[in-house]
Amino acid sequence: MELRQLEHFVAVAEEEHFTRAAERLAVSQSGLSASVRALEQELRTPLFSRTTRSVRLTEAGRALLVEAERTLAGARAARDAVDAVRGLLRGTLSVGVEQCVPGVHLPRLLAAFHRRHPLMEIRLRQEGTTSLVDGVAAGRLDAAFAATVSSVEWRGELLPLAREPMVVLCAPGHRFTAADRVAWDELTGESFIDFHPDWGPRRAADGAFAEARVRRAVGLEVNDVHSLLELVHEGLGIALVPHHFSRKPEARGLTAVALEGPRQPCYESAVVLPAVRAMSPGARELMALLRSGEGT
Repeated sequence: MELRQLEHFVAVAEEEHFTRAAERLAVSQSGLSASVRALEQELRTPLFSRTTRSVRLTEAGRALLVEAERTLAGARAARDAVDAVRGLLRGTLSVGVEQCVPGVHLPRLLAAFHRRHPLMEIRLRQEGTTSLVDGVAAGRLDAAFAATVSSVEWRGELLPLAREPMVVLCAPGHRFTAADRVAWDELTGESFIDFHPDWGPRRAADGAFAEARVRRAVGLEVNDVHSLLELVHEGLGIALVPHHFSRKPEARGLTAVALEGPRQPCYESAVVLPAVRAMSPGARELMALLRSGEGT
């Protein structure tokens, strides 16, 4: 079993398509197919269920994917460690990020990293916090800028970035616009607009409602901040969001109302990292730049 075969297998698993995987790896489709077939023959089991329209992992393929990702991440870390000893940073820095994470200016931070380490390729993926935590755990990501991650959920390194209150956001004419504060029980019966459960703001909101023991209905789910703000503008529902969302230009005209009582929901951002001993040289350099103030 070769690393090249595992790279081919992981690419097909992620793309769910041989042609797209071949294009991504810049290899011929016939060569990619032959590599995967050889791996299946060596393991004596099919790794993919193939049809004319789709490619799906078999149970054996799903089991292999976890170990293949760890093996490839270990191989990358080994190469990076050797380069670091030689005074070079080569290879790839894979970073994940939630949208609109407070406490860091990620484009500025990545630009500073690129200036200092031009030989290193930067890859950036925007995903929900749940996927980001899984990505760091599996070795697909060297670091992730996420939100609402608990020490119970993640046992590696967690570097806090920012903490802010969450507020109820509503359109002009809504009954909450005249209030200074809103009680939790007043939210019963309201229709909410929110992100998919994977995203940090939704995780924070769900946790807050569970702690307050208030049930709510999320009628509209979106994947980006601008869509959420537009839907609130149209009066299709209200939203419980991090306070900085209410300061965006697109939120102009909306009203942000604080919640009443001792249960004040908070939105916390953090950098999710592997344990110190498993951190890649690229991630170490990125964190050094962040601590020096390059990403603020």
